[in-house]
Amino acid sequence: MSSTEGRPAASPPQAPRASQLDAVRGMALFGILLVNVWSFLWGFGYLRFGLMPESPSLADRGAVFLVALLAEQKFYPVFAFLFGAGFALQTRSMRRRFPAWQTVRQQYSRRLRWLLGCGILHGTLIWAGDILTIYGLVGFLVLGMAGAKLKTIAINLWNWSVVWLAAIAVNLALALTPYPEQDVRHQAQEMVQDIAATHDIYTAGTLAEQALQRLADYADVTSRSIFLVPHLLVLFLLGMLAARLGWLTRPRRHAALWRRMRAVGFGVGIPFNLLWAAAALAEAMDPLAPPHVVLALYALLPAGGSFLAAGYVASLMLAGDRASSRLSAWLSPAGRMSLTNYLMQSLLGVLLFQGVGLGLGRSATSPAVVLAQAFAIIAFQIAFSRWWLGHHSRGPMEALDRRRRATIWPRPPGG
Repeated sequence: MSSTEGRPAASPPQAPRASQLDAVRGMALFGILLVNVWSFLWGFGYLRFGLMPESPSLADRGAVFLVALLAEQKFYPVFAFLFGAGFALQTRSMRRRFPAWQTVRQQYSRRLRWLLGCGILHGTLIWAGDILTIYGLVGFLVLGMAGAKLKTIAINLWNWSVVWLAAIAVNLALALTPYPEQDVRHQAQEMVQDIAATHDIYTAGTLAEQALQRLADYADVTSRSIFLVPHLLVLFLLGMLAARLGWLTRPRRHAALWRRMRAVGFGVGIPFNLLWAAAALAEAMDPLAPPHVVLALYALLPAGGSFLAAGYVASLMLAGDRASSRLSAWLSPAGRMSLTNYLMQSLLGVLLFQGVGLGLGRSATSPAVVLAQAFAIIAFQIAFSRWWLGHHSRGPMEALDRRRRATIWPRPPGG
């Protein structure tokens, strides 16, 4: 697109609803980075924040505590919820172009294969913690919900909620099962050694060593993601209902619902996550003798994190015009090109922290420093997204996806 003066035209202004949803997506994108950034240095072992310095500063402790409190397992639920909402909105839009829902499902399955392919390439070539792979796979499980009645979606939501809660109960029971202290300590020592070895490979290993470690980590992360499937399905289906019922598209009409969700989300989420953050910090400080309560709280974290996530989303939905416009100005551009920014975060993380780039992770292992660098990446992406969308209508990866769809979704006759 070009202006009459030969310069790229600025992207057209968005409707308030679309801008608000993109702001939520941008918030989730940056929240996910605050959790993912540690894996560029330490891989994907059980110590999410790696090995603490011998004498961690107050800032180091505060960084771990705040990330555990405010970010860990709070933002992938938001992303999954928005994925389901986007699925409902996009398939309904496609239905206006195609004669039957079966055709819509067939066409959308191609988009899921594209997402799955991006995830596999991302996970094997750049960063092992890819989430697109599991999103693409789970997307096929809800593909039949395109065009489904609200009652059908609600029944499926109920059924998968029961499965998810049962899985949490099983994990909690396992976490509370007593094990000999000597065995627990020995296992923790082995995990600490593995994390230290992984850190050395990612920050100072050869390209071949890093590639092998990344493939092993990708296989491990993807296999463990299977346990996320019930939770993701609950979030996908809830997002579909939220879009179909207008909770997201007409938030002011449903302000009472959002106020209740905000009260419950913060009322349950803040106390639980304060406990979790204290336990996570204690574990990080002494990984060889973590408090027994850590495993129990971690088993409950998918639910506890989701409550706080609901509070975040409700707060953005209830934001007044002035606050909403300010948030949208900063977060919406990043949310509009979320796929581009998600992949860019991986590239920047590899180039900044790992041995193939600047290798900052070799020495800059202080949690406070790592968190500050994550915020620097966020600031860069906010500025870059605003600049890019001032010259282009969509992000690079989004434009590529758009061109791909244009070749396989021809406009029907008379459409």
